[in-house]
Amino acid sequence: MTDITAIPVLDDVVSAFQIEGLPVRGRVVRLGAAVNEVLSHHAYPEPVANLLGEACALAALVGSSLKFEGRLIIQAQGDGPVRYVVVDYDTSGGLRGYCRFDAEEVAKVSEGFVRPGAKTLLGGGVFIMTLDQGPDTDRYQGVTPIEGETLALCAEQYFAQSEQTPTRVRLAVGQVDTGEGPSWRAGGILIQSIAGDETRGETKEAWRHAQAFFETTGEDELIDPLLSTPTLLWRLYNEDGVRLLEEKPLHAFCRCSDDRIRVVIESFTDEEKAEMVEPDGKIHVTCEYCSRVYQMDPQAV
Repeated sequence: MTDITAIPVLDDVVSAFQIEGLPVRGRVVRLGAAVNEVLSHHAYPEPVANLLGEACALAALVGSSLKFEGRLIIQAQGDGPVRYVVVDYDTSGGLRGYCRFDAEEVAKVSEGFVRPGAKTLLGGGVFIMTLDQGPDTDRYQGVTPIEGETLALCAEQYFAQSEQTPTRVRLAVGQVDTGEGPSWRAGGILIQSIAGDETRGETKEAWRHAQAFFETTGEDELIDPLLSTPTLLWRLYNEDGVRLLEEKPLHAFCRCSDDRIRVVIESFTDEEKAEMVEPDGKIHVTCEYCSRVYQMDPQAV
């Protein structure tokens, strides 16, 4: 018998699981270097970094279930201190994200002992999930209002309204010092009820049972660098038994490139391009996702 506590901890991976004997499936995501890279591209205030980290974990949880090659884009936008947060998940396991915010407004709502959540930061607005299967297909987009104080509640509301799938989500973000200085970590867990049929029968009681154990998940457990996913699942569902299914690696990435930037600049008029030229004679473009700065010769575009 394998000692589950001896299983190594894997970061930057999302793992699917099935609770034995119950019509409930789920996924767990653990993010280390990948989310630290995404959040470190900008000097985000702590509440904003937390919001973006949650969005990264959520995108990995949802996107890893896609059965096609493409992208999942999770976005929330509103009239609050954070104008929008967006995360792009590629089905190869790539993640990138960005927040646009007003620093003074964020500082104002951050006063006090409680860290502001999604509703406070985003204000009134919408939560959006977009599925992109490539240039030859139409995008599918689902939109629900921002009603919960956390992105996890926004996601639960989305699945309830758009997918009619009972879903529970828990997300966590924090900075952890493992001996090399503090770095960002993020984690999340999602469970969903499988609809009843002639074989399964009624599933409501099984769903209530699974949720009762799900509620005991601690945020500290989701970002603990010493706690493996199998150990976490064993803590939650050892009475029923839990089967770990496929695992998918995750990494930080960005779609920006010289060619993409050149295409964007070429879309402007000559007069507009002339106004973009800096004192050094170059056009400078900064990627809002990864902060990489591109320098273009005006004559080349």
